[in-house]
Amino acid sequence: MPPRKAANKKKSAKKRASKKKDASEASGFTAGRFFFSPFLLIGWATRNFSKWLKWPARLGLSAAFLGLFFGLIAAASYFVLATTYDLDEVAEMPARTEILDRRGNILKNSRGQEIGFLHGKNRHLISYDDVSPLFVNALISREDGRFREHGGVDLRGVARSIFRAVTRGKGEGASTITMQLSRNSFALKKKSHGKLLSLHRKALEIAIAYRIESRYSKNEILEHYMNRIFWGGSIMGVESASRTYFGKSAGQVNLSEAALLAGIIRAPNGLSPFRYPDAAQDERDTVLGRMVYFKYLTAEEAAATKAQPLEIPSASERIISGSYALDAIRRDLEEILAREEIKAGGLVIHTTLDPNLQEAAERALESRLFAVENTAGYKHQKRSAWNKKGAPAYLQGAAVVLDNKTGGVLAIVGGRDPKESQFNRALQARRPIGSLFKPFVFLAAVRNGFSLNEQVSDTRIRPGEISGAPADWSPNNSDGKYFASIRAAQALVDSRNTSSVRIGSIAGINEVTEVARLAGFEEKRIAPYPSSYLGSWGATVQDVASAYSIFPNGGNRFRPYYVQSIEDREGNVLWKSGPLYYEAAAANATWEVSDALEQVNRSGTGRAIRSRYGFTKPSGGKTGTSNDYHDAWYAGYTSSLSCAVWVGLDSPEKIIRGGEGARLALPIWVDIMQTADRLPDYQNGPISPVRAQKVSPHIPRAIPVR
Repeated sequence: MPPRKAANKKKSAKKRASKKKDASEASGFTAGRFFFSPFLLIGWATRNFSKWLKWPARLGLSAAFLGLFFGLIAAASYFVLATTYDLDEVAEMPARTEILDRRGNILKNSRGQEIGFLHGKNRHLISYDDVSPLFVNALISREDGRFREHGGVDLRGVARSIFRAVTRGKGEGASTITMQLSRNSFALKKKSHGKLLSLHRKALEIAIAYRIESRYSKNEILEHYMNRIFWGGSIMGVESASRTYFGKSAGQVNLSEAALLAGIIRAPNGLSPFRYPDAAQDERDTVLGRMVYFKYLTAEEAAATKAQPLEIPSASERIISGSYALDAIRRDLEEILAREEIKAGGLVIHTTLDPNLQEAAERALESRLFAVENTAGYKHQKRSAWNKKGAPAYLQGAAVVLDNKTGGVLAIVGGRDPKESQFNRALQARRPIGSLFKPFVFLAAVRNGFSLNEQVSDTRIRPGEISGAPADWSPNNSDGKYFASIRAAQALVDSRNTSSVRIGSIAGINEVTEVARLAGFEEKRIAPYPSSYLGSWGATVQDVASAYSIFPNGGNRFRPYYVQSIEDREGNVLWKSGPLYYEAAAANATWEVSDALEQVNRSGTGRAIRSRYGFTKPSGGKTGTSNDYHDAWYAGYTSSLSCAVWVGLDSPEKIIRGGEGARLALPIWVDIMQTADRLPDYQNGPISPVRAQKVSPHIPRAIPVR
């Protein structure tokens, strides 16, 4: 390249670089000028100030500008951060799962107290329109007097709080209801780890509060707040609080109760009316005063209410959660849904339980056992003498009632009081069933071609006579009498031991065990020895009731169940079940044994049902008593229902001299059945005309019908 051309090219490159530099410097100067222009403007505006005022004014105005500038940046940042929070969560809160009885009502105990809630939070969701206006006004007065006027943050309240903090050295809360909802919905209220973190959370709370106000109406905000707020202990939401403290819905509270509920929000554990009634009353009166200030009340109305004493129900009158029925439902649920789904709460569970029969069973068990405790010769602890320390040692009992044509459990009682003993004896205790098992021994023989019209020896068991028995094994008959022979059906009616053992030997232990398994007993608990023919092994009350239901059902056994369907709060069915059955025994064999069991109630060990207690409806059943009177049983059925009852001590001992099943358990059964006989549902034969599904006896019990 020629020297001149090369020089010109180099000169052009330098010129372009110079222009680029000039442009960059001009851009920097422009940006700098823009940034400093407010300060230049401040300088220009204060140019005529005196020298003593000029620089303080410039410094103050510059600091104000910087504060505003960075404040706007922070506000924009927090509003962007607030958009990362899903506002749907404001309206979504875990509630307790509702348990409904077979009629679709909340499950209650024998005292009419609601017990039909489990899992999830102790919260009952309620709409704004269903809450008493008295409480709404009290809440606004106590927590946020200008709630309906501000847009999420009460700037006047914030200014007042700052002013009082400056003038008095102590501020006051300026959080609005919306800000509190923001804090509680997204768990922003945590232990502080420094002032900066506290300021960060407060700023985020404010930003979210503005978003909530733009998304929800004022009444919706109040509804979500009232459902979410904490009221002490495990109580969440105004409806749970109202039910707990006053035994009524939040729509039924009076002015005094409304003011009390609103007042204790700020310190629910420290102001609990159960523990600190005086402090709670003072807080109620404070709220009444604020209601006057905000013109929700006249001074005269407030004064009249303040003159009223607090009326808090006693512990026995308040809603409780303990229930053996609820325990049984919980166990059934855990077989249906994954554990974490149940704990989430908010479901609606339709069950098979009948509140009338449940109440009858609870009442009958307690009244009859109380009578036994006060019988001459009773030597054990009485319930009235228990000092509430340690596990109770008083007489216990259990009962289960089933619908014959569905297997639905209509009532279950696992003891005398779940608050005193949570052990559910109807499901968890396996006690020797004694003579209750004899019908299944006879059924096994009939299945093999034996007829109950045949004669069988009732003499003492001879050494070596019964295969598999010890050489010296010779069970006694309870009346001490023995016959050369007896009709097999009569042997069952009179509950003869020696003849029953011989009939078991005719059937064989394997056949007897198979019949027991098909009837629903646990096969593994039946020892392969002749003593098992006499019920020396243990079973639960529910298993006994279910097994006996095959006799009125012509040999069909229905799976016992509690849960009919599970729905979410929108009414969507998540799971549905129905009657499942299989053939446990042939109908003709079952009817033959059932005929003998009906004779038991007419003239055998169960004859007191008619002769003493006056229950004349056709029924069949069997008494059972374990050795030394440790366990007293009665299991029986009508065309509609099957029911099993057990009475005994948790630590097996002789209950009382002559404490047979006919004396201790049978009266409870009669009381339950007499109640059922007065109810329309059970007067006309089998109930619940639901189509049943036949399954294999090897299919697990929890198979649903969808």
